[in-house]
Amino acid sequence: MSTYGGFPAARPRRLRSIPAMRRLVAEHHTRPSDLILPAFVREGIGEPVPVGSMPGVVQHTRDTLRKAAVEAAEAGVGGLMLYGVPEEAKKDAAGTAGTDPEGILQVALRDVRAEVGDALVLMSDLCLDEYTDHGHCGVLTGEGRVDNDATLERYAEMARVQADAGAHVLGPSGMMDGQIGYVRAALEEAGHQDVALFAYTAKYSSAFYGPFREAVGSSLQGDRKTYQQDPANAREALRELSLDLAEGADMVMVKPGLPYLDVLRDFAERTEVPVGVYQVSGEYAMVEAAAEKGWIDREAAVLESLTSFTRAGANMILTYWATEAAALLRARY
Repeated sequence: MSTYGGFPAARPRRLRSIPAMRRLVAEHHTRPSDLILPAFVREGIGEPVPVGSMPGVVQHTRDTLRKAAVEAAEAGVGGLMLYGVPEEAKKDAAGTAGTDPEGILQVALRDVRAEVGDALVLMSDLCLDEYTDHGHCGVLTGEGRVDNDATLERYAEMARVQADAGAHVLGPSGMMDGQIGYVRAALEEAGHQDVALFAYTAKYSSAFYGPFREAVGSSLQGDRKTYQQDPANAREALRELSLDLAEGADMVMVKPGLPYLDVLRDFAERTEVPVGVYQVSGEYAMVEAAAEKGWIDREAAVLESLTSFTRAGANMILTYWATEAAALLRARY
C-alpha cells in the first residue's frame, strides 16, 4: 500500500462515509422500470389462493389480477409476465386449454390490457406445461418423450391466440429447439409483426423451480432434463444464445438468477439485445423462509439480490417482489 507521511495515501472508505456519498458513487442502480412481475391467474376461483411455498404470492382471480396490474403500474414496474392456471379437468395430453381463445390466460390478457393499456409491458408465458395432464412443456411421443417438432406446431398456435389477446411480448419458455424461429414466423404470418419475443435462452433444469410448480398446479411426471439445460454447462448457453438471436429473439433471458450470474454476465457481454434474468420461486422462497426465522434482513436481502443482477449486466429482472421492490427502490434513490 502506498503511504504518505506514514498513513495510507488511498482511503476508499472516504467514498463510503455517508448514505448520500454511497448513493452518489454507486456504480449500478436497479430502477423500478427494470422489474417484471410474474403473476398467476387461476380459473374457477372466487378468492385469491395463497401459494404455500411462496409467502405473499397468490393465484389470482381475474378481478384481483387486474388490481395487481394497476398496483404494479402505479409503482413504476416495467412489465407483467402472466401465467394461466386452468381447471384440472381441462388439462389434456395436447394442452388444448393453452390455445383456446377463451382459455384462462387469453381471457386474463384481455382483462389486463383493458385495465392498464400500455402502462405495463404485458408479457405472456408461451408454454404447454400448465395445460398438459402430464406436465411437460410439449406433446409426447408414444414412448413418452417430448416431441420437439410437433410441439413447435402447438407453440405457433399459442403465439397467435396470445398475440390476438393483447400481449406485447411472448415468452417461449419450453426450451424446444427452433422455437424462436418457428414462433416468429407464425406471428409474422398472422400479422403480429410488432409482438416481441423474450427468449428463455438459458433455462436450466434447476432444483430451484419447486415452489413454482405449486403456483401453476403442475402435473409433471418425471423431469425435464432432456430439454432444459444442464446446470454443469456454460458454453452450451452461448450456443443457445447464438441460435435464439439468429432466429429473431428480441430479448434473451437467463433462468434461474443467482446460481447463474456467470452465464448472465456472459450474455450481457456478448449481445446487443436486452438481457433479462428470472429470480425464480426457489430463490424467493429461500429469502422469505430465512427472513421469517429472523436469520436475515428481508428488505436488505431483496435489494441486494436485485443489485447483483444489475451488476452482472441484466437490463430486466423478473421477480415476485417487483411491486414491493419498486417502492423500496423509489424510497432509496
